Amino acid sequence: MIARLLFLAAGLGCAAHAAAADSPAPVQVRPVLPNVRGSMILPTRIPGNYQLVYDQTFPTPDALKDFAFTDPQAWKHSIATNDNGTLELVRQSNYKPAVRSPVNIALIADRQFGDFILEVDLIQTGKEYGHRDMCVFYGLQDPARFYYTHIATAADDHAHNTFIVTNAPRVKIARETTKGVNWGLGIWHKVRIERTLADGAIRVYFDDLSKPIMVAEDKTFGVGAIGFGSFDDTGMVDSIRIWSPAKTETKTPFFRRKN
Repeated sequence: MIARLLFLAAGLGCAAHAAAADSPAPVQVRPVLPNVRGSMILPTRIPGNYQLVYDQTFPTPDALKDFAFTDPQAWKHSIATNDNGTLELVRQSNYKPAVRSPVNIALIADRQFGDFILEVDLIQTGKEYGHRDMCVFYGLQDPARFYYTHIATAADDHAHNTFIVTNAPRVKIARETTKGVNWGLGIWHKVRIERTLADGAIRVYFDDLSKPIMVAEDKTFGVGAIGFGSFDDTGMVDSIRIWSPAKTETKTPFFRRKN
């Protein structure tokens, strides 16, 4: 069985390497890793100088100590239907941002990232409507300066795009995007975000890791914090993995921790 997995991993690795041949970064094929949800995943297109610098599967409630929240009471540790631990957003946060931007944020505290590749499992637990969403935050400098990717059912000027918040209401910056996604009911989705500071590139993938659903370029913010949440819906977060050349340890002076 092990030999067969290694053989399959080698074959998939070769295919992934060929697909990424136009990327200037060196590609290192990683070993097959067990996904917390029981499937097997093969992280691809990981530059050779990147390392796995953060890995969180929420095995116990203590995992929430890694995070700072706009409202700690809106989040809890929960057990999904397959007995995996998750970070769950259960209600609207009691938080009023200084400018029009998402209110539900769980930030990885005391760590900041520059160039990174992020993979995370997300599930949307709210009702279906055009702006039904989950969000990923990055390059976060403070509560009024950051990027976020809003993944929603239908795209418009305020949904399903990559946005920038610069002490003013959010503005969409993606030059390419799709018409939206199908979150479904009770379905986990794999989201991958790739960011490089030198060219300002941001690429967002949803389930299909071979073709991005959003592409943007912006150099306004450099190294910053990463987080998860929703503009005004509910959902769950699990299986966070971040690869990067380095991470910066720095205290998070805003938002609040769980007691």
